[in-house]
Amino acid sequence: MTLGVIFLLVTLLAVVSVIRQMRIKNLFALGFSAVSVLVFGFFSIATIITELGII
Repeated sequence: MTLGVIFLLVTLLAVVSVIRQMRIKNLFALGFSAVSVLVFGFFSIATIITELGII
């Protein structure tokens, strides 16, 4: 469960980065931030669901 929460915090920081990079119009960093949001978001949700025993 701790790993899922850590992944969720990283995802939230990456979302902040996506918003900042959109404002600056830095497309390269925006791409990396968006990929980070997708990957860490997926793994955080999957880890939390698995730990709670829903699936």
